[in-house]
This record gives sequence, structure tokens and C-alpha cells, in this order.
Amino acid sequence: MKGMVTIEEDRCKACAVCLDACPRDILVLSEGRFNTKGYKPVEVTDMERCTGCALCAVVCPDVVFTVYREGRRVKEPTREAVATA
Repeated sequence: MKGMVTIEEDRCKACAVCLDACPRDILVLSEGRFNTKGYKPVEVTDMERCTGCALCAVVCPDVVFTVYREGRRVKEPTREAVATA
């Protein structure tokens, strides 16, 4: 399946939890680039390999990912859901 993720880089705190969760190993922390909080944000190395599994979004404590799969929105956790978890 074809997927795509968007990342709200300025909310990322570089915890790297998503790196271990990604089964395709396409997420890395940025090299030499920092967000407004001073962290190296996560980025996708090869969007063509993304399947849209949404594991990155599920494990992200900062809710920085929006995941799409074959043209439909799959996972975007709400801030309320994260606050109650």
C-alpha cells in the first residue's frame, strides 16, 4: 500500500520513539537542521516506501504526524486523546 506522512516539525522534541516504531526504517532525526524549539526534528528519508501504517502517529507523544494511505486520511490523534492517554 502507498502511504504518506506529514510532520509538524516545530512540535517534535526528537524523542526518536517513532524511529523504532517505523517498520520501513524511513524516519530519521534531521542532521544539522533544528526546529524552533532547538531540537533536530524527525524527517522522512524515502516517502515512496511509506505504507501509511500509522505506527509513527500512534507512538508519537507530541502528535506531530498526520498519516495518509492511498488518498484517504488514516490517523490524526486529537490532543484530547493524547491528554487522556
